[in-house]
Amino acid sequence: MRILVVTVVHHPEDARILHRQIAALRERGHQVVYAAPFAARDAVPRPYVEGVDLPRALGRDRGAALRAARALLAERGPAADVILLHDPELLLALPGTLRRLRRSGAVPVVVWDVHEDTAAALAMKDWVPRPLRPPLRAAVRAAERLAERRLRLLLAEEAYQDRFRHPHPVVPNLAAPPPGPLPAPGDDRVVYLGQLSRARGALDLIALARLLAPAVRVEAIGTADPDVRDALAAADRAGVLRWYGFLPNDRALARLSGALAGLSLLHDQPNYRHSRPTKVVEYMAHGVPVVTTPTPLAAGLIERYGCGLVVPYQDPPAAARAIRRLAGDADLRLRAARRGREAAVTELDWRHRAADFVDLLEMWVKEETSGAGPTSTL
Repeated sequence: MRILVVTVVHHPEDARILHRQIAALRERGHQVVYAAPFAARDAVPRPYVEGVDLPRALGRDRGAALRAARALLAERGPAADVILLHDPELLLALPGTLRRLRRSGAVPVVVWDVHEDTAAALAMKDWVPRPLRPPLRAAVRAAERLAERRLRLLLAEEAYQDRFRHPHPVVPNLAAPPPGPLPAPGDDRVVYLGQLSRARGALDLIALARLLAPAVRVEAIGTADPDVRDALAAADRAGVLRWYGFLPNDRALARLSGALAGLSLLHDQPNYRHSRPTKVVEYMAHGVPVVTTPTPLAAGLIERYGCGLVVPYQDPPAAARAIRRLAGDADLRLRAARRGREAAVTELDWRHRAADFVDLLEMWVKEETSGAGPTSTL
């Protein structure tokens, strides 16, 4: 198949998009064109995929990205068997575009990969004025219902089913555990992996680092939202913590090896209540104990597998106590690391689901070409 993968929001090195889905498609022998904001994210396409640079959709500045995406779909869509969209914003680029594609005789399967609760996420954006948030949430729900009727949907979480009227296949955010044996967790370094923002606990990380120094060092890996970037940079300059910024996926995951714990300090936000933090599964896969706030799906992993500790929301002193407990008890951290690793290998391994993902796209293409698929009139 010929697959056109499009994002204007996510980093081109996004693990779900590039390192899981695109990798699975290529392993099956399919051709991938990957359109993403490479230049805006200071990234370059991997040599094994054809990359197309798009503007980045950021804050209120989304018009240029949508116009570019609309032009891309018109130009490259006719040659695609599957158009795989990764942002709800891209639904706005579809009206009229698909009608033109079908008039030209092209019948690509258009798939929206639903990564998050978009309506809940909007309520967390500082650039959205508060009076506009309720009507925007209503508009998003209406767009989701329209997309459900006209497109194929993939869901990243089972909990997202509640937003839609019909069941849709789930392609969960899982990890690919590295081959063992792995080093035992140490006692002097904890790691945070992922996007850094207030709601994701960026300022809590800084406070935690101050409480743990000098016995335990906090390392943060990931890009930061503008409102926390200066605080992280200042903390890094002062030696309070080590902020690496963005690292390619392989280098970022390598930093997990031998860490005392992996951190997930999400705040209690609606968008996080139905999502399993991928970072938690990555920590488990790399044999690292987890310290997490009680977001339901993350806490559920800890309770089910005994792979770490749960701490209250926005409570750096409690997180510091949990980390000191792990640092002072080698048996506890080794047991948590082993249980997490075992669960990741046996039940949470992406490689066990990768074939299902590719099979699904192949089946949808067959249905579309046979006339059994949904007919889009967007």
